[in-house]
Amino acid sequence: MSRVDADFVQRVYDLVVQIPKGRVMTYGQIAALCGAAWAAWEVGQIANRGPSELPWQRVVNKQGGLAAGWPNGGRDAHAAALRAEGIEVSEDYKVNVGELLWNPSQTTLL
Repeated sequence: MSRVDADFVQRVYDLVVQIPKGRVMTYGQIAALCGAAWAAWEVGQIANRGPSELPWQRVVNKQGGLAAGWPNGGRDAHAAALRAEGIEVSEDYKVNVGELLWNPSQTTLL
């Protein structure tokens, strides 16, 4: 994760905390909105190590796939966290990104 600085990490935290219940964002979308479109993998690493009180369950891959490395149970645990918020998860551990993707406004990001 050395390719990103502390300011980028903080921008990721600041954005993730805003994702509304029932909506999702992708790793790449978050990376781009935080100023480093190439850093989708790094966002995943930040999510894996970041504060547990942030709504990381609302972050998925670009196809809507859930995280195999989700703490304490992998994709099953990730799916359970999303379902607890009313988000439908398919049997192959995907959410409908086209329907659920949250696109924050520029004013939201300030």
